[in-house]
Amino acid sequence: MRIRIFSTPGDAARRLAAEVAAAITAHPDVVLGLPAGRTPVPFYRELVKRCLEDDIDCSRVTTFNLDEFVGIDDDDLRSYRAFMERHLTDHVNLSPRRTHLLNGRAPDLEAECRRYERAIHRAGGIDLQILGLGANGHIAFNEPGASLVARTHRVRLTPATRRANAALFRGRAAAVPREGLSMGVATILQARRLVLLATGAGKARCVARAVEGPLTPRVPASVLQLHRHAEVWLDQAAAAGLTRGASRRRG
Repeated sequence: MRIRIFSTPGDAARRLAAEVAAAITAHPDVVLGLPAGRTPVPFYRELVKRCLEDDIDCSRVTTFNLDEFVGIDDDDLRSYRAFMERHLTDHVNLSPRRTHLLNGRAPDLEAECRRYERAIHRAGGIDLQILGLGANGHIAFNEPGASLVARTHRVRLTPATRRANAALFRGRAAAVPREGLSMGVATILQARRLVLLATGAGKARCVARAVEGPLTPRVPASVLQLHRHAEVWLDQAAAAGLTRGASRRRG
């Protein structure tokens, strides 16, 4: 795995935004996989800024979000759809027709998961998948367990994941939905390029387990070790637990 270490979260966000903006400019019909959560917020802010300043046309870009809560309406401000509107889609000219999100209120959630897989297939797969990292090692809502699910699926959220999302629910972890919909690990691994973005000292132990530890479903992010073009982008604090190994580059 290729490791890139930046001085600060802001440095990582600016560099990633520059690379995504360059990808859109070079390939206007690029397919992006996008995360929600606190870590990518500076990246979205920088991407919006760059797109506006450089007048980058995003109208042909296709996006797929990684996950969504079950039981949350699309227009609920706590949904990941609303999160993406606040931080990205309301600010650049992404086409609603090309912006794909899971529907956590679909009447048949299993059918919704199959629909999502078909949509990714019709788009030709994901060119660049950006990932966050949960404190328990999850990617998307693929939680630690005895095994991992290959394709988009319904999942029961762990207490750690619900605590991590409490800020969306007025700080009340108990109010966070108990289930979510998530892109599966095989679907994620089929992306042509993967970038895992992790910042902060709270992620250091999990980063080390994912990058330098064994491949295990107990640390879902460790599956990225299987990908030929996986990159891990860290700030100094998140990289503090690394001791050896993978190809590294500063900034």
